[in-house]
Amino acid sequence: MRRVLALLSLIALWGVGPATAGIQPNSGDSLPPVRAVRLTAPVTIDGALTEPAWQGTPSCTRLVQGDPIEGAAASESTWVWVAFDDEALYVAARCWDSHPDSIIANLARRDLVVPSDRFLVLLDPYHDHRSGYFFSINAAGVLRDGTLSNDTWNDDSWDGVWQGRARRDGGAPAKPGSGWTCELRIPFSQMRYRPGAEQVWGINLRRRIERRNEEDYQVYKPKSGSGYVSRFPLLVGLENGHHRRTIELTPYVTGKGEFLAHAPGDPFRDDGRYRPTAGVDLRTSVGNNLTLNATVNPDFGQVEVDPAVVNLSDVESYFSEKRPFFTENSSIFSSFGQEGAEDYWGFNWSGPQFFYTRRIGRAPQGGVPDGAGFSDVPVATRILGAAKLTGKLAQGVSFGMLNAVTAREDARYTLDGLETKAQVEPFTYYGIARGLKELEGGANGLGAMATLAQRRLDGSGLGDALNRQSLMAGLDGWHFFDRDRMWVVSGWAGLSRVAGTRERMIAVQTNSRHYLQRPDVDYLGVDSSATSLTGWGGRITLNKQKGSVFSNSAIGVLSPGFDVADVGFLSRTDVINAHSGIGYKWTVPNRWRRYADVLGAVFQTRDFGGVPVWEGAWGQAEATFANNWYGSVNGAWNPPIANDRWTRGGPRMRTPQQGETNLTLTTDSKRRVYYEFNAYLDGSTDGGSHEASLSPYVEWKPVSNFSMSVGPGLDHTVAATQYVTSVSAPGEVPADFGGRRYVFARLDQRTISANIRINVSFTPNLSLQTYLQPLISAGSYDDFKELARSNSYSFVHYGAAYDPATGTVTPAGGTPFALADPSFNYKSLRGNAVLRWEYRPGSVLYFVWTQDRTDSQDRGGLEFGPSTRRLFDAQANDIFLVKATYYLGL
Repeated sequence: MRRVLALLSLIALWGVGPATAGIQPNSGDSLPPVRAVRLTAPVTIDGALTEPAWQGTPSCTRLVQGDPIEGAAASESTWVWVAFDDEALYVAARCWDSHPDSIIANLARRDLVVPSDRFLVLLDPYHDHRSGYFFSINAAGVLRDGTLSNDTWNDDSWDGVWQGRARRDGGAPAKPGSGWTCELRIPFSQMRYRPGAEQVWGINLRRRIERRNEEDYQVYKPKSGSGYVSRFPLLVGLENGHHRRTIELTPYVTGKGEFLAHAPGDPFRDDGRYRPTAGVDLRTSVGNNLTLNATVNPDFGQVEVDPAVVNLSDVESYFSEKRPFFTENSSIFSSFGQEGAEDYWGFNWSGPQFFYTRRIGRAPQGGVPDGAGFSDVPVATRILGAAKLTGKLAQGVSFGMLNAVTAREDARYTLDGLETKAQVEPFTYYGIARGLKELEGGANGLGAMATLAQRRLDGSGLGDALNRQSLMAGLDGWHFFDRDRMWVVSGWAGLSRVAGTRERMIAVQTNSRHYLQRPDVDYLGVDSSATSLTGWGGRITLNKQKGSVFSNSAIGVLSPGFDVADVGFLSRTDVINAHSGIGYKWTVPNRWRRYADVLGAVFQTRDFGGVPVWEGAWGQAEATFANNWYGSVNGAWNPPIANDRWTRGGPRMRTPQQGETNLTLTTDSKRRVYYEFNAYLDGSTDGGSHEASLSPYVEWKPVSNFSMSVGPGLDHTVAATQYVTSVSAPGEVPADFGGRRYVFARLDQRTISANIRINVSFTPNLSLQTYLQPLISAGSYDDFKELARSNSYSFVHYGAAYDPATGTVTPAGGTPFALADPSFNYKSLRGNAVLRWEYRPGSVLYFVWTQDRTDSQDRGGLEFGPSTRRLFDAQANDIFLVKATYYLGL
């Protein structure tokens, strides 16, 4: 332990040393402002720069390279015009190209990033130097948009309603000295900005020349610098404030046909079920500064299915959000605790996500009674309505608030030949509020956030299964120590409280996030009389983020009672975690590489008793090569340590020394065939545990509008001590075992999977996407045993004491108990096909087919051929959906 602390101190002191001199930051203040001119005649958005507005002097003709050679002159000229009328901002660009036949123009669905020449306009309408929007169009006319936050971050989950067209000059062959052109029309209604008759915004212009891997900017962020939006030049000349209130309505209708697998005689299933629905989404401005999003009877059908997983751990599986209502402007909530610094590292830090949007509309958490026959349980909780208000209350003050109400859900089931129902999810309210004040031009910041989940449990029968109320309140902020923003400290602190019945609080205290029942820990314990549980947590991070030498150090704490899982996501508590890391980067290209860096860190996690439960060292090297290939290798070493999780609420175990390494190599994504290779290997000194996985990937793009990719996955895991169960054994086990046996086994698990995609884009607004994920995972258990004593890696092997035929263990001198063999063979096939047509801006028609089928057996062994046949013989669940939305701007 002393060696680890000494190494932590050494690395921290190294990171505090003077920064390596690098390219001085470029700033928009040193550039002439971009002037927007008022249109005198209408502009047709067709990509052809024939209107009078584009015949005058361009607003900007100077872009410089940000990559590969920072500050060098752009290899091709780019002319940009900016204009406006009372309704919208217009941007036109002529992208000159001395070799127009080499322009790369790949067609894809909106918001997908594919190798292509493209042009972007980035705007800071609030002129707060930290936030904004970006609008992108590639040479094939594919649109992409998103938001900017925290000075350097971007998020493309926001979808604005705007127009853009691109056009390549001439035909074939193209004339030397031509290129491609584009026009963008961005309605003021899609952005939020300060009120005022004359507007001053921030703006940046960017062009990518794909074949040269060249990025040209008005102003770029140096690779060894910090800050991006804060560097934007000024956009001036906008007049009248554009104060008109706008209302955007998007009504929708959906027709869904469900053809689900069912057993003979199931009264709740037949050959098909049809469900038409309708609803409406609202988006409107509240003043110039705020956006109100609301939805009534929302349709949250997902375009892409969640991948199948086989989870044998005690941590809940995490799935990303795909529903537009929640993804739009979500950074105001998700950034809590991570503002200020550009990067946040975590080594074994189980940091909470304070707002996990998939809690809203989740699958019902209740179930039908034991002994029930057939059942019909809703797959998701209906969202009756939701509203979100986001934006700026004043200069430097960001605000966000979300409210949602979900319905009571009942499951139908049969019992003793009679049909009845049970409540499986109560009526629930979710509320989230967030505020953030930026001070001294973003050099400092202070924010707050609160979340609430309130359930109506009276008479539901779910009072002992769910929390009645869950609250969280916290503060976050940051401070830059120097004017150049080289050093920044940031962090958060929060309190949580969950409340419910005594039985429910016992369940919360003993669940996998807390394990307060651990018998060999004297500072913990389950309070059987409690009707609430309170906890606290926090984390502070110090970053050096400018110069060739960079560093990142942090310390975080989660008390044993901290719990935000009703609204957020949390894997564990009782944590005191710290790390210190340092790195060096090479940003000037040479003959073999465009960029490279190396970094390393040491880390340690203790529990609140001061016992180290995880520690180690980690290192990584990565490079982007001159031929546009990329490679990285990293590895970690973990010494023997006490582990407080392996027994799932039992005594600590001693883990053996462990090591792991990971290798990634990718080829040039511009090529017709693109390859990616990932390999992972870990092992421990117990001689019996290891994991090896291979994840190759290949993508084929024979033409500009078609791609097919296959990403197989092969994984072989051998765990010498896989947790199986715990069994009551008072008086027959060590005194600090809490009267239970902790049973383990050797697990040999093999998994084969693949992600298969075929995408076709007919036009920038019409596309077909298909996705298929087959998965077979089989695990075989043997060498059953029990932990011999706490804080050890010693076991009592059952051997002949376990009779697999009867599933009975007869321990020496102990009471026999049942032990079923948990071996498994799980098969899954999931996929969908989505035809998407944006027939007018903001209005979309979807045709979706989703299918999934599963099969499982209580046996180990992969048996690829028989498993595959069983999977394809399994009954399929087919869902066909047609959805039409229509955008109305009022």
